[in-house]
Amino acid sequence: MSQADTLAVAAGKRTSSPLWTLGLFRSELTTTLRRWRTLALLGVLAAVPVLIGIAVRIETSDGGQAGGGSGQGPAFITQITNNGLFLVFAALAATLPVFLPMAIGVVAGDAIAGEANAGTLRYLLVAPAGRTRLLLAKYATACAFCLVATLVVAASALAVGALLFPLGDVTTISGTRISFGDGLLRAGLIAVVVAASLTGIAALGLFVSTLTGSGIAAMATTVGLLITVQILDTIPQLNGIHPYLFPHYWLSFADLLREPVYWDEVLKNLGLQGVYAAVFGSAAWARFTTKDVTA
Repeated sequence: MSQADTLAVAAGKRTSSPLWTLGLFRSELTTTLRRWRTLALLGVLAAVPVLIGIAVRIETSDGGQAGGGSGQGPAFITQITNNGLFLVFAALAATLPVFLPMAIGVVAGDAIAGEANAGTLRYLLVAPAGRTRLLLAKYATACAFCLVATLVVAASALAVGALLFPLGDVTTISGTRISFGDGLLRAGLIAVVVAASLTGIAALGLFVSTLTGSGIAAMATTVGLLITVQILDTIPQLNGIHPYLFPHYWLSFADLLREPVYWDEVLKNLGLQGVYAAVFGSAAWARFTTKDVTA
């Protein structure tokens, strides 16, 4: 066997190795989390609960009610002064419609297009990573970032809530009381559900990223689509299509604070995100596996 044949066999074995796939994912995730842009996004997300906590603290310092009793803003804000754990729920409710999905859109939109724009995509494919394996690693990285970003918001909110407000038993939406430990477990479950809610926009961003060689264009298009869909979801005349729009059930995580837990809309949300991930993930694969990366 020639040296070229030996190298080809070794490359094939390396490409098919699960450890090689895990190593590729670890490399992609590490690279993503080390970028200054990513750190800046996480910093902004961490600052949102701080601002909410300080605003509520100042507003209630004279004995007034958070939100002024007008009913505006996230429903959890009025409960923050009684229990700092509610800052976690309020922060997730405040960041989920805009801040979190925009951050995911930036990371997912830049996944392939950013590599193409920097001229590193062809070298990644020579590694040998394989197009399918590389695309899966990119999507897994985007999904991991969904979880990291959500946990950053939740952890920041928990720290600020514990610092500025009392902690204790949690009064659920149903009016029953659960222990602080149970409430903390609910908060963790809600964070995971919120992260899963973002996997649809991550797949959409990845698909857009395969359509262009400009990272900025891909990020802008993904964020633009997000805003457009959010607007469509607020138009009453289009209520027939609302259940099929990926943000429609995002705030259903509040049902996890009921006793007993109301799962219907939570499961609808997770199922809808799975459909978007499958459809746009398949579209991204079809596009990327036929794309000329040497052009």
